[in-house]
Amino acid sequence: MSKSFEVNAEIREDLGKGASRRLRRLEDKIPGIVYGTGKKPQSISLVHKDIAKHLEDEAFYSHILTLKVGSKKEQVILKDLQRHPFKLKITHMDFMRVSATEKLHTSVPLHFINEDVCPGVKEGGVVNHNFTIVEVSCLPKNLPEFIEVDMADAEMDHIVHLSDIKLPKGVELVELSHGADHDQAIATIHKARAAVSNDAEGEEADAPAADDAAE
Repeated sequence: MSKSFEVNAEIREDLGKGASRRLRRLEDKIPGIVYGTGKKPQSISLVHKDIAKHLEDEAFYSHILTLKVGSKKEQVILKDLQRHPFKLKITHMDFMRVSATEKLHTSVPLHFINEDVCPGVKEGGVVNHNFTIVEVSCLPKNLPEFIEVDMADAEMDHIVHLSDIKLPKGVELVELSHGADHDQAIATIHKARAAVSNDAEGEEADAPAADDAAE
């Protein structure tokens, strides 16, 4: 993990829905909570503009973060994020503490590479992504910023499954741990609908008319 993020927070003593609304409206801060590793959950508040800047970086969602509350620092991951339904506002954040010796479950983005040079696309196919994130299990030190899915050899009508992903060392896919029937398709390559429609029309035009066939 090449990047690092430090998130500054304050202990939040004034709790409840009313207090949270005042915090958002009057102070432009975000209520949040940090929990995990057997410690007592702690209510916190975070400066909205600082968090908004962090969230511009995709890596923030899948990195081990340093949460600084006063003079105390903890290693955490972003576990949940709530947004206002129509305003560009974050309304709540959940952070989970991590232990260097315990595996964690979290979501990591998929980066599909070499799509433009794969045989299926060169033949006019279109790549469809069924998933853009996956849930992984690993020790904090092995948590990847993202996982690459190489499409270089994908041909027309090819289906890429979870089991086709080359995982970094020490990383497992949670879905596959439930059995082979959970090996879901994450991407497919098929001919574009317009092309399929044109092919069908061409076949109809080339087909002999009923009268001609009778002759």
